[in-house]
Amino acid sequence: MAGNKLFVRRRDARIEVRLNESGRAVAREAFGRVLVAERDPDHEWHAGLNAPIDPSSDTDDPVSTLSRQSDISTNAELAVMTLNEQFLNDGEAWAWLSTFQLALRSTAVANGLMSEEKLLSCDPDLLDFIRTLQQFLFSLAECL
Repeated sequence: MAGNKLFVRRRDARIEVRLNESGRAVAREAFGRVLVAERDPDHEWHAGLNAPIDPSSDTDDPVSTLSRQSDISTNAELAVMTLNEQFLNDGEAWAWLSTFQLALRSTAVANGLMSEEKLLSCDPDLLDFIRTLQQFLFSLAECL
């Protein structure tokens, strides 16, 4: 996948998804895990998804927390629903981007990967998953 554009903005304003089946499988896994983690308080990603925005505070304002949880669910659900689409509109692409971001952050938090040294010493499959998510994020962000 390196060297090829994974997402391309077309003249008609849609974003073309150029992921092959293995790329879509990674996206499917990331999107699915975000959905499950959001709903399951025992999931390893749950704490990462619902951490306070202000790290110095134990909890956020309940209204902000509820709004953020709603956004997480809505974006992850939209990402899952559009997973097999060849083209995305801006709203769908934003849902993919934000869900990829959550998956990447939650993976790092759940695995304690808070430094470059820890990242580089992690399991090769996990490192590959993280780098693939990063590649997806950068390529999609270029289009938005």
